[in-house]
Amino acid sequence: MVAVINTGSSVRSIFNYNENKIEAGKAELIGEGNYPVEASELRKDLRLKLLLQQLELNTNVKRGSVHISLNFDSTENQMPKEKLMEIAHSYMVKIGFGFQPYLVYQHHDAGHPHIHIVSIKVKSDGKRIDMQNIGRNQSETARKEIEKAFNLIPAEDSQKKKILNIKPVKSSVIEYGTAETKKAIAAVLNAVIPNYKCTTVGELNAVLNLYNVTAMQGSKDSRMFLHKGLAYQILNDKKQPVGIPLKASSFYMKPTLKNLELKFAANKAERNFHLKRVKNAVDLAFMQNRIKSVSGLDRILIQDGIKTAERRNEQGILYGLTYIDHKTKCVFNGSSLGKPYAASGIEERCGIKNFSIGSATVKNIEDDPLKNKPSQPSFISPGELQKIIDSVLQPEFSADFIPSRLKRKKKRKKGKGHSDY
Repeated sequence: MVAVINTGSSVRSIFNYNENKIEAGKAELIGEGNYPVEASELRKDLRLKLLLQQLELNTNVKRGSVHISLNFDSTENQMPKEKLMEIAHSYMVKIGFGFQPYLVYQHHDAGHPHIHIVSIKVKSDGKRIDMQNIGRNQSETARKEIEKAFNLIPAEDSQKKKILNIKPVKSSVIEYGTAETKKAIAAVLNAVIPNYKCTTVGELNAVLNLYNVTAMQGSKDSRMFLHKGLAYQILNDKKQPVGIPLKASSFYMKPTLKNLELKFAANKAERNFHLKRVKNAVDLAFMQNRIKSVSGLDRILIQDGIKTAERRNEQGILYGLTYIDHKTKCVFNGSSLGKPYAASGIEERCGIKNFSIGSATVKNIEDDPLKNKPSQPSFISPGELQKIIDSVLQPEFSADFIPSRLKRKKKRKKGKGHSDY
């Protein structure tokens, strides 16, 4: 089971999102928690009213809506509604929402079984529920306990079988500009934007491009760019835009630049916890393997669920590199991790350029005339790297040395009315 938690400023929006799925025949309301009567017996507006009234108890909470999806392995598609409700209730109790009003929807529009839970983080006494690090702490613990209690396939096992359950848009079978085009793009946007922690349109595109979709801002002097517009378009197998671009505002989830920038700002803090995982994975890859190209690095990292996305100009020169961590759902531009992880830094470490550490330059092994020796290492060992760092950090002067002017005794100040004679 995989749990995804999102918060927002409008509970009405996430409520309508799920209710509209019902009207479209793609979802059903299967239950509720802490409602006075069964939610199915209440009119749509009354189901929402209870959530809104409790939110009003604390108007200082700006992002009061909570939208949770619990995703199960594709083989677990025969679970009865009663079991799904038991799982939902157990999860809400374990993360501290056991007394909150919530609605549970079962969706039928994806390749894997999943449910959506709509709730709020204002309690009945007006106090706010602290959700800081809830995904890493309470949710992760709850997930593992529920997997054991309900005999579910662990998320780790499911991850090994498939990194992400999104199929790339097949542009060759799409009739451009039709509802099918929009539906195909929307499916990718719905799977990527709420789940992946991106902080720029470029990082978002690194993920979208994997599934033959791109977000377009237009050239810097274009009307679209100046008015902060955004459109989405399908890519062909050569990653070139084809067909008709569709405005961001035309999609139900409204993935406009204005809304994306709000999400980008929130993602910056949330992804920091996973930054070291990507850096460590890259360092370990170079330490244990002879890597001669960026594609070689990609083949190693993908085994740990990390995909690299290259950006090259028309001449084929690499000018950008992005890391997509499918396990933590975090996306990092290489330069945000530091120079050794940016495009130029990776090429240096691959031997395309000299690799600089501080004021010392390490000559790549491929430039060494003894490179064909069997005993010659294909990477800088931790011991050698430490020696280089120690030499760079070695102080230029001894700490025991004290300049003579600092050894002079301080002259005693003359008191008032005293003389040297």
